[in-house]
Amino acid sequence: MITLHFQHDDGHEQTLRAKPGRSLMRAATSAGIAQIAADCGGCLTCATCHVIVDPAWAARLPAPGSDEQAMLDMTAVLREPTSRLSCQILLDASLDGLRVRLPSRQY
Repeated sequence: MITLHFQHDDGHEQTLRAKPGRSLMRAATSAGIAQIAADCGGCLTCATCHVIVDPAWAARLPAPGSDEQAMLDMTAVLREPTSRLSCQILLDASLDGLRVRLPSRQY
């Protein structure tokens, strides 16, 4: 199990444990994080699982592909330099302690 930290837009932090091999989106929705809407279920056809990765962690992630880049242009909250779609972040042991910030809205 790895530890993940989600900072909500009101400033409070929620920490959860997740199994490696799952997407960050699946870990968040399974834990009841309502700010991850995940309307498409992780098919990369919406932008409702937008997260902003802590800059200290962003370089540890593989670069987003062109499809993810295109979808990030459709987020409800303006994308930031470290914005990612959580459905595209596959969890592994190297991401133990990952920190992300949740946008104020997904729609």
